[in-house]
Amino acid sequence: MESMALEPSLYTVKAIFILDSDGNRLLSKYYDTELYPSMKEQKNFERNVFNKTSKTDSEIAFLEGLTIVYKSSIDIFFYVVGSAQENELMLMAVLNCLFDSLSQILRKNVEKRSLLDNMDGAFLVVDEIIDGGVILESDPLQVIQKVNFRAEDSPLSEQSVAQVLQSAKEQIKWSILK
Repeated sequence: MESMALEPSLYTVKAIFILDSDGNRLLSKYYDTELYPSMKEQKNFERNVFNKTSKTDSEIAFLEGLTIVYKSSIDIFFYVVGSAQENELMLMAVLNCLFDSLSQILRKNVEKRSLLDNMDGAFLVVDEIIDGGVILESDPLQVIQKVNFRAEDSPLSEQSVAQVLQSAKEQIKWSILK
C-alpha cells in the first residue's frame, strides 16, 4: 500500500484579507489564482468566511477545504487562509505579525477609519510578510523596519510635499519682490 504524502511547499498562504464589521472587503490578496479566480468568487468566499466566523470567539475555522485563522479588533476582522494540510501555527504567526505590524503603523488604533487612512502602509506590510504565498517575515519589528514606519513619527503633523513646494514657491516669490 502506497502512502500519499504531500510534498512540502513554501507556498503556505492561499489568501489574506481584512473585512469590516459588515463583512465588506477592506484589503485582500489572493496568492493561489486557481482557488478563486474571479472577484465574484473571492467576495462570495469572504462572505461565507465572515458569516461563519463573525459570531464566534475561536481563532480558527475550516471551510471549503481550507484552514482559516482570524482575529478581530474593534470593527475589523483579519484573516489568513491556508490549505487544509497547512500548519495552523504558521498561519497564526502570519496573522499575529500582520496584526502587530498594523497596530504599530496605526498607533495602536486598529480600527476601520485608521486602516483606510493608512491603506498604502497596510499593503506594504502585507507585501513584506508574504510574497506570492511564501512567508517572508513573521517578526513585526522587522516588518516595521522594512516598511520604514516608526511609531514616534507622526504623519499628521508633517507637511505634505505639495505644502512644502507651495511654501518654497511663496518664499522665492517674496525674495524676488524685495
